Amino acid sequence: MEVYELSARCRIGVVKGDELLKYSFPDPHPFRKERVSIFFKKVEELKKELGESLRIYEPKLASPEDVIIFHEKSYVDFVEKKCRDGVGYLDYGDTPAFKGCYEASLYVVGSTLELVKAVLEGEIDHGFNPVGGLHHARKDSAGGFCIFNDVAVAIKYLLEKAGLREVLYVDIDAHHGDGVFYSFYFDKRVRILDFHQSGRTLYPGTGFEHERGGGEAFGTKLNISFLPGAGTREFKEAWDSMAEEFLAQSNPDFILLQAGADGLAGDPLTGLNYTEKVHKFVASRLHELAHEKCEGRIVAVGGGGYDPENIAKAWTSVIKAFSTRP
Repeated sequence: MEVYELSARCRIGVVKGDELLKYSFPDPHPFRKERVSIFFKKVEELKKELGESLRIYEPKLASPEDVIIFHEKSYVDFVEKKCRDGVGYLDYGDTPAFKGCYEASLYVVGSTLELVKAVLEGEIDHGFNPVGGLHHARKDSAGGFCIFNDVAVAIKYLLEKAGLREVLYVDIDAHHGDGVFYSFYFDKRVRILDFHQSGRTLYPGTGFEHERGGGEAFGTKLNISFLPGAGTREFKEAWDSMAEEFLAQSNPDFILLQAGADGLAGDPLTGLNYTEKVHKFVASRLHELAHEKCEGRIVAVGGGGYDPENIAKAWTSVIKAFSTRP
């Protein structure tokens, strides 16, 4: 294995600001700004611990042109109209419209893109957008609390604007990242590794082991699912027995991690029993892989998680893993 000499700390960009908190559905919806409150306090503590290596980025507003690199323009226009009305749903019942939802969604997309660009330009080594990871949105529809799919926009940007050859996307959210997985199912340039609770027991009801990619992309996708009750031990066993072999076949130019915290024990919407050790392990392993394969280029996004304490523990673990020399 090639050895990389790094400084004692890697430079990490974390997006933090009131604009991100606008992506918050009306009470009693579980995806509200309060879920990240403890994490944002932890960021301030990490700033003292990590010093100048932790850089705070203001949320960035995406343009409609940024969004339609992935989404259909007719859908973007639909969201804008529903935002003005502020009533009804953007899907079949999980994702309500609210006044300001269009702008709030643009901030999520823009913030993820800003970190991706900052990493590409060498301004930072790694990035984290806590309100990113809206992996259920499809090209033409919302779904599962997700209005615009910032991860899919970032992947399209990396391939079509930045001209990269291969992107590795790893998703450890308890819910299958269907909006990313199926949108790139036939694209061999996008390798996807998705750990999740079985679709037979949890929304969105997708993500099965036989789905390995279509056409020339066969073998570039891997779903690893668990029954309710699976915890850290089961996750690591699956990683060792299946994920490592899959990663060994990858030569990414950029890595994206969806670090959903809803797999931790006690989350009110799921049935998995991880601890934050899963997030530390995955972030550390991908951090190492990034420095081996693609000059350290890795950006993480927060995804789901509906217990504020769990979110704080999981995402703090990701940032600390990124800050430590591989």
